[in-house]
Amino acid sequence: MKKSVFLGALTVAGLAAGAAAAGTLDDVKARGKLNCGVTTGLVGFAAPDENGRWDGFDVGVCRAVAAAVLGDPDAVEFVPTTGKTRFTALASGEIDVLARNTTWTFSRDVDLKFTFVGVNYYNGQGFMVPKELGVSSAKELDGATVCIQTGTTTELNLADFFRANNISYEPVPIETNAEGQQQYLAGACDTYTTDASGLAATRASFENPADHVVLPEIISKEPLGPLVRHGDDEWGDVVRWTLNALIAAEELGITSANIGELSAAAGDNPEVNRLLGTEGNLGEMLGLDADWAVKAVQAGGNYGELFEKNIGENSPVGLARGLNAQWTDGGLLYSPPFR
Repeated sequence: MKKSVFLGALTVAGLAAGAAAAGTLDDVKARGKLNCGVTTGLVGFAAPDENGRWDGFDVGVCRAVAAAVLGDPDAVEFVPTTGKTRFTALASGEIDVLARNTTWTFSRDVDLKFTFVGVNYYNGQGFMVPKELGVSSAKELDGATVCIQTGTTTELNLADFFRANNISYEPVPIETNAEGQQQYLAGACDTYTTDASGLAATRASFENPADHVVLPEIISKEPLGPLVRHGDDEWGDVVRWTLNALIAAEELGITSANIGELSAAAGDNPEVNRLLGTEGNLGEMLGLDADWAVKAVQAGGNYGELFEKNIGENSPVGLARGLNAQWTDGGLLYSPPFR
């Protein structure tokens, strides 16, 4: 009797897990809209324009997923989240995916029970100071006041760095990047620390960017990427392979300009054909249309196009590709095969 009750419990648990796995994809399709958690505003990554339309590098990932699943890159509800509220919003089901400069760590993956579906930006923590402070290295910041976002990996990194270098600091806690920018510019802290990409984005929004310097030290590894809830493998696959499609498209020379022509008929490259749905059944495996990846790339371009437009060297943020170059160009970007 005990054995049958135990097996029955396993069966119920298995059914519940199966329902959870299919849940988000079905919910998004039924709702006709993707709920995507983003930052409260970070130039180049996620910010609303004067008309309230969200744009940016992370926003581009959300729009690609919406296009792949719903055929419409505008079928997205963007939910601003802070370092403290982002994980609750995802765990509670308020959002379907979090695409918000969030670092993939052991505890977030395992203890908080989220699944990171990939890395869309390889980053590291840095420091920004006013040029007039006369500091050229983070190791010269002994006794400094530091603006730091609460509920982030930067808090522990900061403590570790100062301890390792036997120097002290006084934290000035902030909730959002906008608050950090305001406090920093008001002189409430000597330095602002966050991901180096975030510092570049924040500096670009200043009236006089040249009056501020991002110091050379990178004190951590910050692999940033979108994440979903544990136990939702079908949905995780959709978000993971949409990101991979953007990365692979750049490697394979597929752009928003030529994808229409390439997808009109099968060509000579089998992987391109499979990615674009002109042969094989990859879309069917995901529960999506055959041209899901075509729609994803058309939403805002391939990975390189999204990067260049929003945060690249010719944008106000001005970031070089660096580690975020394709593996064929000495970077870390590498998509598993579409086969």
